[in-house]
Amino acid sequence: MVEVILDHVSKHFGDVKAVDDVSLTVSDKEFVTFLGPSGSGKTTALRLIAGLETLTSGDIRIGERTVNDLPPKDRDIAMVFQSYALYPHMSVFDNIAFPLKIRKIPREEIEKTVKQTAEMLGIEKFLKRKPKELSGGERQRVALGRAIVRKPAVFLMDEPLSNLDAKLRVYMRAELIRLQKKLATTLIYVTHDQVEAMTMSDRIAIMNYGKILQVEAPKGIYDKPVDTFVAGFIGSPPMNFIDCSFVEKNGTAILDAGTFTVEVSEFKELIKEKATGSELILGLRPEDVSVQKERTPGELIKSEIYVIEPLGSEIIIDLRVGDGIVKAKGAPDFTANIGDTAWLMFNKNKMHVFDRKTQKTII
Repeated sequence: MVEVILDHVSKHFGDVKAVDDVSLTVSDKEFVTFLGPSGSGKTTALRLIAGLETLTSGDIRIGERTVNDLPPKDRDIAMVFQSYALYPHMSVFDNIAFPLKIRKIPREEIEKTVKQTAEMLGIEKFLKRKPKELSGGERQRVALGRAIVRKPAVFLMDEPLSNLDAKLRVYMRAELIRLQKKLATTLIYVTHDQVEAMTMSDRIAIMNYGKILQVEAPKGIYDKPVDTFVAGFIGSPPMNFIDCSFVEKNGTAILDAGTFTVEVSEFKELIKEKATGSELILGLRPEDVSVQKERTPGELIKSEIYVIEPLGSEIIIDLRVGDGIVKAKGAPDFTANIGDTAWLMFNKNKMHVFDRKTQKTII
């Protein structure tokens, strides 16, 4: 059983806290992704696990060993980089075989292992070629093959798909999921691409400014974000945020957004318990906002069509509500002109409410 444990891990570069008191346990055979924007500390965290950076404080354990002072070659890890890092003068066979040759594995065993790995990755017909003769996706599979033959306890991957075109990324995402399950190994992955994180991971660790904000399964991250950063980072298009005030009148509780109000009496006690004041943020995912061209009975909000973005299977409708823009997802057959009046409503069971001062989730 190979767990990876980060125990109050920090890495400072001068006054910059690239990784700031991070604790995380990655279970045996688990696929965990560090997800965050550039500068969030996710790659530095991976490099600390790999031994490519030295710790400022804390402990890292891989399996039964504390590896703080072990060099990368003794940590039983294999790392796949964004840049592939292949040897240009070597054939594909020799690139994949390189870690085995260093360990002085017998030639017959090397040939058998390389061929099996190449077949698994669908690159067996490229074994005699040089990296420059391969496409980006083929090179990435060679880099994966070189990591796989080592049979490491842990795979570390740093943005391995970011240099591929969109179609190939989709294909390689599926291949990586299958590969990780087939190899039954622990995998820690770094990306800034939320689609990669959501589709591939058992759990996602959202990072920003060197800290882990939330660690959970993809659905939990999406449905129950801990704050406005996580809520806005996950989801495409991102969540709508609308400033509002909590007001009580004659026993009725509302969120007053200026141009419209939302009754929240059923959440009144929860809001009063958790909010630091009356200034809140209403969060609505675009798929939870419905749009219609005619007014019907119900809690509808008047808006103006700002722009329509067709995506084939659906459309994104930008609506001007007061001084702000609200994005909604609609059916592909919805038609309207810029400037038309539209009426929107949203699923109150899916709404989110945040404290404007702390940015933390209330509902």
